[in-house]
Amino acid sequence: MSLLMRGVCAAGARGMSLRAGPRCCCRRSFWAGGCGAPPGASRWAERLGWGAAAAAALAGLGLARRAEMERRQGQLAGGGGSREAEGDDELALRCQRFMAPPVSGLGELRDRRGAMRSRMELLIMETQSQVCSALAQVDRGAQFTVDRWERKEGGGGISCVLQNGEVFEKAGVNVSVVFGHLSEEAAQQMRSRGKTLKGKSGKLPFCAMGVSSVIHPKNPHVPTIHFNYRYFEIEEADGTTQWWFGGGTDLTPTYLDKDDAVHFHKTLKEACDRHNPELYPKFKKWCDDYFYIKHRGERRGIGGIFFDDLDSPSKEEVFQFVQSCAKAIVPCYVPIVKKHCHDTFSPEEKLWQQIRRGRYVEFNLVYDRGTKFGLATPGSRIESILMSLPLTARWEYMHSPPENSREAEILEVLRHPKDWVP
Repeated sequence: MSLLMRGVCAAGARGMSLRAGPRCCCRRSFWAGGCGAPPGASRWAERLGWGAAAAAALAGLGLARRAEMERRQGQLAGGGGSREAEGDDELALRCQRFMAPPVSGLGELRDRRGAMRSRMELLIMETQSQVCSALAQVDRGAQFTVDRWERKEGGGGISCVLQNGEVFEKAGVNVSVVFGHLSEEAAQQMRSRGKTLKGKSGKLPFCAMGVSSVIHPKNPHVPTIHFNYRYFEIEEADGTTQWWFGGGTDLTPTYLDKDDAVHFHKTLKEACDRHNPELYPKFKKWCDDYFYIKHRGERRGIGGIFFDDLDSPSKEEVFQFVQSCAKAIVPCYVPIVKKHCHDTFSPEEKLWQQIRRGRYVEFNLVYDRGTKFGLATPGSRIESILMSLPLTARWEYMHSPPENSREAEILEVLRHPKDWVP
């Protein structure tokens, strides 16, 4: 699935074991609670284009807040209040490393710090920052445009996009944190996928969040990568909450490099094996099946892992698994980029990349249920939905690569998926 639900995510089949809370609050200001600017506020102000004066003012607020916190810690030394203040400061320092302030206010995250919604939001914000930092390093310090947006029905997101870099033609890493009431169309789609949902007066409060990315490089010898990790809660009429996680990471090369395929799949398998050795083969097959372009008879890429509606054995265990998968993104992909980003290529190889990108577009617009669902959902953000599409693509009438060519080699793998690691 591409971006988080394209506004709301679609549910999949039931989850599997990883073993061998309440309704969402309205969005509050980041400065909620009168706590002043957190450490790093001036850096955020500059990233968001507020200017040097605003940055200096926010930095001053941050110093005042820190002095006040130190004063309170001195007064409460040795007590539980001191430990709580220390935890608040650690949270602010953690948020300082993000690409922008979190979608939920810092005060709101503090108020419900133990809730899965808060923990997942912090994880996806952290993942966004780590991936953007790694990509910018590879692309010689290229800058991401940081676009903060709000959804009038509830929530919002942060889109980070790099275009026309030296290495990446288009790289987008999007965070969404949305809430409100499911539309009837959304509820029907979820019920058709096995969810039993009982609303009150026809309404189903929901909360969903995720990080999603598609990275399209310039060099045809560097593969495209897509990843998405998300969390969903629905509150039913009797007050009970249904929850589940979904996500995955998959690779789409223009040309096959077997060593790259092994490295990519091995890294994901290691992340899965930390929790249960049965997960990788199951989610690898699920990935091959999901990213299938039926009218072409081929997969979009060489796969990876994909799962949806994962709700057992426990919320904590599934969260730990998702966290392991998110941490595997940079090591599974960036070494491949570094290996090939300076490879020479011919006009013919660039043409083949454009044709393969056309297949990527076909899958996303014709089959991807997240894209289709998002485009039909009121209040969804179209720019975020279509962020996954490349800047350029090509369709040629009746194009067929020569036999025994490198182009034919990758097509064979896309038509008949392989197992890359034991």
